[in-house]
Amino acid sequence: MCTEYGYVRVSTLKQKAERQIYNIHKQYPDAVIISENGTGTTMDRRKWNGLVKALKPGDTIIFDKVSRMSRTAQEGFETYLDLYNKNINLIFIKEPHLNTDVFRAALESKVQLTGSDVDCILQGVNQYLMILAKKQIEVAFQTAEHEVEYLHKRTSEGIARAKAEGKQIGRVKGRKVETTKSKEMKQRILKMSKDFNGSMTDAECMDTLGIARNSYYKYKKELKEN
Repeated sequence: MCTEYGYVRVSTLKQKAERQIYNIHKQYPDAVIISENGTGTTMDRRKWNGLVKALKPGDTIIFDKVSRMSRTAQEGFETYLDLYNKNINLIFIKEPHLNTDVFRAALESKVQLTGSDVDCILQGVNQYLMILAKKQIEVAFQTAEHEVEYLHKRTSEGIARAKAEGKQIGRVKGRKVETTKSKEMKQRILKMSKDFNGSMTDAECMDTLGIARNSYYKYKKELKEN
C-alpha cells in the first residue's frame, strides 16, 4: 500500500512548522507528517534521510514549497531526479508545476516518429523537450537557493545596522525568559508539592504532571528563589 508523507522543516527552534502542516493537511489530510528542524542548505538531515530510506515505489512526499526539500540547487535537483527515477511522487503545494506528475507528462509527451528521414529532426525535438523539462526543475531549486541567500544577507545587514545604532541584539545576558508552559508548571507545583501548598511528594508530582526530573527540580529551585 502506498503512503503519503508530508515533510516539513524549519531552520531554527524559534520557527514554527504549524503553517506548513496546515497547508499540507488541507489538501492531503491523511499525509503522515515528518517534521524536522535544521538548515535546508544540506541534505544531511536525519529525519529526511530516514524517510528516503523508508520510501517504497509509488509513495508520495508532499512539501509546502520547494525550499523545504532543499535550498541547494545542485543537491535538490539531483535528489529530485533520483526520487523520480525510483517512482516516488513529489508534490509541491505552492509550485504545482514542479510536481513529478507534471514532469513525467512532459517527458512522455514525445513527438511520434514517422519512420522517414524526418525522424532525425523529431528525435532532436524530443531530446530538446526533455532538456527543457529538466531545466525547469533545476531553475526552481536555483531560485530557492538565491532566495535564502538574499534573506541571510538582509538579516546580516539588519543586525549590523542595529548594532551600529546601539540596539540590543538577542537576549540580554543573564535575563531569564519564562515560557507559558513553565509558568503553568510552576503554578501547579505550588499547589501540589508538599514543599509549598500541597501534599504530594516530588515523585508523585512528577508522575502527575508528566514532567522530566531535571525540569521539575529546576522549577522548584526557581520557585524557592522567588
